[in-house]
Amino acid sequence: MSQQPLGEAFKHAADGIIYPLLHERNFKIEVGFGIAAVILGLFFSIDLTQWAVIAVCVGLVLSGECVNTSLEAVVDLASPEYHELAKRAKDCAAGGVLISSFASLFVAAFIFLPKIIDFIL
Repeated sequence: MSQQPLGEAFKHAADGIIYPLLHERNFKIEVGFGIAAVILGLFFSIDLTQWAVIAVCVGLVLSGECVNTSLEAVVDLASPEYHELAKRAKDCAAGGVLISSFASLFVAAFIFLPKIIDFIL
């Protein structure tokens, strides 16, 4: 089996980002939080280490949501009727995204809350 050209591989990967951006409510919400983190980072002039941590958090949440979306599609294809194992697979994938979202929220609070408090006071 031959590999697809690199440009084609990138196009398919981009399609895998564009689909949830256009069709998945949670992905749109998570992108919004990522944009908010960037705006706050610019406003408060966070350092390079903090930028790296924010970038990793945003990347993990969005990539987790892409994996969740793909798993849901595969489960729906394999099990069009309700099945308890299909539900468990989908719930666990969604739970993984929720865990990374809460961890990212904690990181954002750790980075931004002291800066917000200093700004207000």
